[in-house]
Amino acid sequence: MNLKPIYRLFTVMTIFSVFCLSGCAGPRLYSVNMYYDGEMSVIPAYLKVAGQASGSVAVAEFTDVRQIDDPLVIGRVIQNNGAKILVFPRNVKPTKAVAHGIKQYLKKAGYRIAEINEPWDLKEDKIPMGNAGILIGGNIEELEIICRKGNLTNSYNTNMTLAVVIADAARGRILYRTRVKSIYTQEHVLFSENILGQQADMVLSDAIEKLFEDKKVAQTIKEATAN
Repeated sequence: MNLKPIYRLFTVMTIFSVFCLSGCAGPRLYSVNMYYDGEMSVIPAYLKVAGQASGSVAVAEFTDVRQIDDPLVIGRVIQNNGAKILVFPRNVKPTKAVAHGIKQYLKKAGYRIAEINEPWDLKEDKIPMGNAGILIGGNIEELEIICRKGNLTNSYNTNMTLAVVIADAARGRILYRTRVKSIYTQEHVLFSENILGQQADMVLSDAIEKLFEDKKVAQTIKEATAN
């Protein structure tokens, strides 16, 4: 008796069963990217550089100071049955995504961007020395992406709060402190990781643009880089 066809059938049925069980179980986590596209920015006239700034600006990686058990978690998807699935960053940590977004915005405004690899805890006596005249750093105080799945639509709620500090790196003193909060909500008939990522992008974009809506921020940077 030729048993090869039976073995083949058994193998196919086993693979199919595993696939079905995995599909029914659903995802154990979601992962999203957070990105700010500086090329799409509309820079206000009061921030733009006339000509070229003599000084440069460095943006340190932000620090995540959220009071949560796992700092990698940036959100939750709440199923109809109440089950919660965690959302994690995919390729770039939020702390780097925020710093990168601010750099892109300032670059679009005409400022020279200097790179910095040292962390900064926002203390005046710990300002990293470097080639930049201005250093921008900050903390992520709040960041949460929540999706509540419904029968007809899904409710997306995302919030972010940033504490931002601007310092004169050459003189080793803090020039200005501020805080920005962004909230973005949306009802959507569809659910996907891409839509979760869009919520993250929107709240990051709004927070960065709100930061530079503060004319004191623009004035501080322009005056310090003009010297």
